Order: sequence, then structure tokens, then C-alpha cells
Amino acid sequence: QVQLVESGGGLVQAGGSLKLSCEASGFTFSSYNMGWFRQAPGKDREFISVITSSGGTTYSGEVLKGRFTLSRDNAKNTVYLQMNSLKPEDTAVYYCARRMATGTFRSKDNYDYWGQGTQVTVSS
Repeated sequence: QVQLVESGGGLVQAGGSLKLSCEASGFTFSSYNMGWFRQAPGKDREFISVITSSGGTTYSGEVLKGRFTLSRDNAKNTVYLQMNSLKPEDTAVYYCARRMATGTFRSKDNYDYWGQGTQVTVSS
């Protein structure tokens, strides 16, 4: 069955960096675009970025562009989210997800499988 497992979250001071990983199994990873979202308490799940199946192109939300970078290693069935210059408002649970073939990449409704999430907490 399809599984997505995130790791790499934790507690970091403002200005610091974290690299999240999402390991996939149960499907042909290299055939799918993969995305990252985050959800803070009491807020909607927010789009961060998506990467194409080959890893050649990424699309990011405007608010995070320049601080977060998405990459993937198809040989390892893993997608990464490098987060730099972290701010307290980046505190959230971060999720990776597999994108379906149709629909806008910014909408969580167009992703069919999700990981369990990894908590990122940024202290001031």
C-alpha cells in the first residue's frame, strides 16, 4: 500500500535551518509529482511547494519562496524540504503528499495520499 513517512522535524531557534525528508513506498515514486504542505494550529493546511516527477521543476507558494527549497532523489524514493531562516510563524506540522494527475497543485484536494506529518517548532 502507499505510504509516506516524514522525518526531520524538531525544535529550532529562529534563524536556524531544518531539512525534512519524506520516504515513499508502495508506488512508482518517479512517476508522481510530490508536494509539501503545513498546518498550524487553528489554520487551514497551507501549500508550500511541489516538485515534478523528474525533479526538474518546482513551484512554491509566494510567501515561502527563497527560504524553502524542495528536492527529490528518485533512487531513494525520497523528497526533501530544506528550510532556512526559520521564523516562529513557521511553527506547524509539515506534511508531504502525492499529487494526483489533475487539478491545481496549490489545492490540498488534488493530493491523494498524505504522510502522518512531522512537527516543526521554531522558538524566538
